[in-house]
Amino acid sequence: MKLSPSPQQNLGFLFFGILLVSFNLRPSITAVGPLIPLIREDLGLSNGWAGFLTTLPLLTFATFSLFAAGIGKRLGLARAIFVALFVLLVGSIWRVSGGKLSLFLGTSLTGIGIVICNVLLIPLIKKRLPGKLGLVTASYTTGMSLFAAIGSGISAPLATDWSWGWRGSLLFWVGLLIVGLAVWFPQISFDNEKSPTTTTQSPKVNVWKSRLAWNVCLFMGVQSMLYFTIIAWLPDMLVARGYSLGRAGLILSLMQVVGLLGSFFAPMLAVRFRDQVGMVIGIGLMYLLGFSSLLSTTALINYAGLTLAGLGLGASVSLAYTMIGLRTDSEQSTTALSGMVQSTGYYMAALGPVLFGIAFDVFGDLNLLIGLMLACSVLYIYFGTKSGKSELI
Repeated sequence: MKLSPSPQQNLGFLFFGILLVSFNLRPSITAVGPLIPLIREDLGLSNGWAGFLTTLPLLTFATFSLFAAGIGKRLGLARAIFVALFVLLVGSIWRVSGGKLSLFLGTSLTGIGIVICNVLLIPLIKKRLPGKLGLVTASYTTGMSLFAAIGSGISAPLATDWSWGWRGSLLFWVGLLIVGLAVWFPQISFDNEKSPTTTTQSPKVNVWKSRLAWNVCLFMGVQSMLYFTIIAWLPDMLVARGYSLGRAGLILSLMQVVGLLGSFFAPMLAVRFRDQVGMVIGIGLMYLLGFSSLLSTTALINYAGLTLAGLGLGASVSLAYTMIGLRTDSEQSTTALSGMVQSTGYYMAALGPVLFGIAFDVFGDLNLLIGLMLACSVLYIYFGTKSGKSELI
């Protein structure tokens, strides 16, 4: 007689599947940056088009976040995530298969696949693993951050040291995608399972009319703007102060490595409290102290401060994802809020580096970055205390 897997085995396999999905959500983006010189030379791209290649995924994320909830409702959460992974696979292959048009169209498809997974994983975790929201969100966000760092770290060596070229380097991640698809496929059969947290249909909520939803959106948006602006411009500021390019890149990498600790522990800590106001204030103080260290020209003070800021950057993004689940009480409202929050967050993320670039062109002072980061830190605390209160949308 064939025995069916126990509920614990099913949930364990689901957790493993979520981890594999998370591993696939960043390398196809972060692997591109170090390869830009090779791509630009091979395809004859201008600097403007080469820069747009790194901005395109953010714009795709922001736009298609709005449609992810509808796709999840029509297909079911697990099935929609499977389809999104397949779209990511097709885009990853397409972008290396031809010239400029294939590169940009394929990159757009990868962005669509990634953002659907981003939006729908949060309500799926809350539906299928409600008692493990903190642990699973921590693992999911840490997995994304870890493989983001791995993607940016090994793409250039694969292309040059291993002589795979930029196409082979980007194609390397297709293997992980295929594994992710294979492991995730069985989850489709659980799409019709009722959520253990609800037994009746919850009333439909228009998150766009909720003040709390907008506070969560702006909380996510400010932390996204912080992260992507510092990633884009911190190395330039350090080089202008006399650091070598390699040393500036190493400092940025170490910030992200330290951030893994914050990514993992913040969600597990957040679910233990009735509200998250205290956590937000604590992370905000890390930002204020960390970015203030850049006012000093002493290297040791800069290192200590940026380590603190890196811990805050990691904690804030995973806390923002956790807030989406904590501020909603149904699958429908969680999915809707997830799409709204991530759309707002990615538009602000794309806007931050551009606005600072314009300010730098006008004033010619990279130290303006410090003022922008400190201002964003204050806004982070403000919107975080508003969205961290124990309320439901």
